[in-house]
Amino acid sequence: MVKFDQIGICKQISRVCEAVGFKKATKVQVYTIPHFLIGKDLLVYSQTGSGKTLAYILPLLQKLLYKKNNYLPIIIVPSRELVFQISTTFETISCVFNIRIASLTGGIDPNVQLVMISSNPDIIISTPGRLVEILKLTKNLEIKFCTDLVLDEADKLIHSDFKREINIINSKTNKNKKLMLFSATMSLGLEKIKFFKISNPVRIIINQNFFISPNLIQNYIFCPFRYKEIYLLYLINEFYEEKLICFVETQKMTEKISILLKKFSFDCYIIHGSLSQNERIDTLSKFTNGKKKILVATDLASRGLDICAVSLIINYDFPIYLKDYIHRTGRTGRAGRAGRAISLITQYDLRTFQKIESILNIKIAELNISKRKIEYIKNVLGKKDY
Repeated sequence: MVKFDQIGICKQISRVCEAVGFKKATKVQVYTIPHFLIGKDLLVYSQTGSGKTLAYILPLLQKLLYKKNNYLPIIIVPSRELVFQISTTFETISCVFNIRIASLTGGIDPNVQLVMISSNPDIIISTPGRLVEILKLTKNLEIKFCTDLVLDEADKLIHSDFKREINIINSKTNKNKKLMLFSATMSLGLEKIKFFKISNPVRIIINQNFFISPNLIQNYIFCPFRYKEIYLLYLINEFYEEKLICFVETQKMTEKISILLKKFSFDCYIIHGSLSQNERIDTLSKFTNGKKKILVATDLASRGLDICAVSLIINYDFPIYLKDYIHRTGRTGRAGRAGRAISLITQYDLRTFQKIESILNIKIAELNISKRKIEYIKNVLGKKDY
């Protein structure tokens, strides 16, 4: 067991980590933190749930404790939910050190966030779009003092959807800054980050061959497309004691599945991109702490979010891309806990399913099911008006 003070984290922070439940460093933290503390550019690949967040939070906090004047680290993430999750984790560890955090996201009045900026925060955690917007609204934010820039979920941030904002942030931060990029997939290469002008970053690769948690059991059920709802009800009924996330492709499908489940007395929450920021945060909070054990979600909930005690993922709509499969299944089997992912595979998913198996170099096991129960649900469903 490697403790944090053995990899360069000071005793004050190490004691706080232990007090809040982080008693030992994970593999990605052991390999990343020493390089981070001595100021290396980093390109870190590690599966979801491996502890990437603490791998940059702890060294940033330590640098803040011993900072010189005009030191402003910035963490950029692709979604509002991640901003709040990372801010909460940072606050949990830094609260005894009086660190001021500015959490900047859309969906909140920018004037409120301008007040945060005017109080001279010690660290900024933001989505790219909101940070660029705030920079246009005020001259009080001098991100030229940013000498440590962290991009979490970097594979998505470098995508064309955010590329303009990332370029603006890069151009306005310190030219000699250190860059730390974290990704759960190997899709992020140097050719995609050449505009940052870093030529020789330290590459840290955890579980290079595939990025699926070793604590994850993977299964599939082959079912005709027309009977997907029947097989979903079967799984919900069989695993009714589990806290689970059911991933679907579209907002319309979250609503349809929610109606179906409620007709069969399965209470659930839904989350998708059209909900307001407050609604999404409220939904995630209720799912994490409430009695309802089912969340029906689009891929909005698949990246980075650490929802405690999720033990089952159901891929109702099988993802097209490997990275989406990795991020979805990464919502369970986290931090050493066991988890299971079950995918419904129709005749239209076979080629994609086999391709993902081939890339991961694994054979996903078929789940044994009760044909008698399937037939029973089929008969009941045929009589329901929903």
